[in-house]
Amino acid sequence: MLKVEGLFTEYPNDRGDIVRAAQDVSFTVDEGRLFTLLGPSGCGKTTTLRSIAGLERPRAGEISVNGRVVFSSANGVFVAPNRRGFGMVFQSYAIWPHMTVFENAAFPLQVGDRKQSRQQVRDNVMRVLHAVQLDELADRDATKLSGGQQQRLALARALVMQPALLLLDEPLSNLDAKLRDRMRFELKRLQRELKITTVYVTHDQVEALALSHEIAVMNEGRIQQIGRPRDIYENPATQFVADFVGNTNFLEGVVARVEPGDHYVVGTDIGEVTLKAARPLGAGDRVAISIRPEDVGLVESCPAGSNVWRATVEQKVFLGEAIDFRVTLGARSLLSRQHPALRTPVGGTIFVHVNPEKCVVFPIS
Repeated sequence: MLKVEGLFTEYPNDRGDIVRAAQDVSFTVDEGRLFTLLGPSGCGKTTTLRSIAGLERPRAGEISVNGRVVFSSANGVFVAPNRRGFGMVFQSYAIWPHMTVFENAAFPLQVGDRKQSRQQVRDNVMRVLHAVQLDELADRDATKLSGGQQQRLALARALVMQPALLLLDEPLSNLDAKLRDRMRFELKRLQRELKITTVYVTHDQVEALALSHEIAVMNEGRIQQIGRPRDIYENPATQFVADFVGNTNFLEGVVARVEPGDHYVVGTDIGEVTLKAARPLGAGDRVAISIRPEDVGLVESCPAGSNVWRATVEQKVFLGEAIDFRVTLGARSLLSRQHPALRTPVGGTIFVHVNPEKCVVFPIS
């Protein structure tokens, strides 16, 4: 188990100004789970990962793995990176070009403190190469590997020491889109099979949703929300999380009236929106409403019920498995994702309908 408590990491930039990279960052990762730090560039996620690795020295906080404290500002503990026993994979895989696949994977065992016999080294290396499906390429020069194979070799080199913790800093960012999709499945399979506790850093929301047991969304050095991928996507805690994780439509308005069953009617620039809010609201409250594109229903015949508006198809983008529609309602546009069977042409009339329970509401102070 990894525990990070009250982590503050700061450093001076090129102009000498203090950059507050991590501010009161706290989270726990249970054994065998994959935990992702997700956020935009400069939000503090990589600094947090480097602090865990020992490559940055935080100003305050405590970091422990399986009960062993590797950093504590209060107790003056700072274990050097090479003494922490963690595996780490960076954006650049840092493969040794003059070595074979086997020699690259074996390198940590040959320079580590725990000396092993030649047979032990071979057994351990072939075990991890088999896990990453590179055992048949053990004698190949590392420079002759594809990008995906180099990524798997970097993983094998990190895993061969059987680390207590695996740290991954945007390891898929240098791959092309198709290979990145394939490697997500490989990474997920490998992490689940080996049951290794992992902290993963990425700015790619799709990657985070696909891989993680839990996600921490960061912004400006602070954690905005921690939760399972589905909870983060469907129930964002802040406007920032709703906007950063996936696409969404935002409407602003004022609560016009309160109705039974935690339902509220909000006046917006597309008309009245009926919604069910998880948090109590009062008449006159200013709010922002988030509606995911897949929750913006489109039909060609006017349906019964609330939250129905007449619109015009402004634009369509064919994606193969879906079509993205941009529709206009007066001066406003909404994005909707639909099945390709819906063929309403650009300029055609369409009706928008939204389930009140699919609206996420944020108070505006």
